[in-house]
Amino acid sequence: MERSHAEPDGDARLDRAAEAEPPGRAARRAAARAALRGVAAEARDAASSPAAVLPLGLAAVDAHLPGGGLGLGQPHEIAPLEEGDEPCALGFGLALLARHLARVRGEALLVIAPGHPTPYGHGLAGLGLDPGRVLLLEAGSDTEVYLALEEALRAGSLPALAGLVESGLPLKQGRRLQLAAEAARPLLLILRPARAEAANGAATRWRIAAGGGGRDRFGCLTGPRWRAHLDRCRNGRPGTWLLEWDHAAHRFGLPDALAGHPPAARPGRASGQA
Repeated sequence: MERSHAEPDGDARLDRAAEAEPPGRAARRAAARAALRGVAAEARDAASSPAAVLPLGLAAVDAHLPGGGLGLGQPHEIAPLEEGDEPCALGFGLALLARHLARVRGEALLVIAPGHPTPYGHGLAGLGLDPGRVLLLEAGSDTEVYLALEEALRAGSLPALAGLVESGLPLKQGRRLQLAAEAARPLLLILRPARAEAANGAATRWRIAAGGGGRDRFGCLTGPRWRAHLDRCRNGRPGTWLLEWDHAAHRFGLPDALAGHPPAARPGRASGQA
């Protein structure tokens, strides 16, 4: 049955009922209604606006990054500190993917140029990355890697993408990737060799080396550690940290006994590979 034009709507009836209430109770009711409207509006905004950054979860690190984390929709470059640190750089990149996928739905895409190792299921799971949520694509060259990433970014259906290349990220290609990623704002990583030093448009540049694996009371390895050097950060600050990775909690940590030591005093090299 249709409502009469003269019949007040729900808010009007509530307002009239409030007029008959004591002033204090009416004021409290009005404040509660306003607060509920504000909560609903914030929820709508949060649903329509994805997070702008991926925090690493460490105040000491996130304080160096603009917005408190890795900017989503921007390319981030990860490189080995030296020849031989490639597995460590790959492990660090995969840990970032795992952390992001723990917060969102969907899959990650890895596009791999020739000369890079292909991650395998057991190694992915050891870093907390579900192999069932990882898509692997082997490309014939860096050019094919960038073409595949750009097409996937324009599709806008993947929350995380990583390209493993041989020659670094050119300025022009970095700009094209950022433009393609602006709408969906995924996590976008480029892993390159230690020798590729050309200037590029990446928002951050990380150099990764082994940091000595954590061990339990029986002497068994409990998880990887990396010496992470933030060499370049647009609108942020460089820094160096010894990071450990908790694959079960998808969380980075600072080893308590080593957090205040200079890099030279930290343990020797150990594998952080996937």
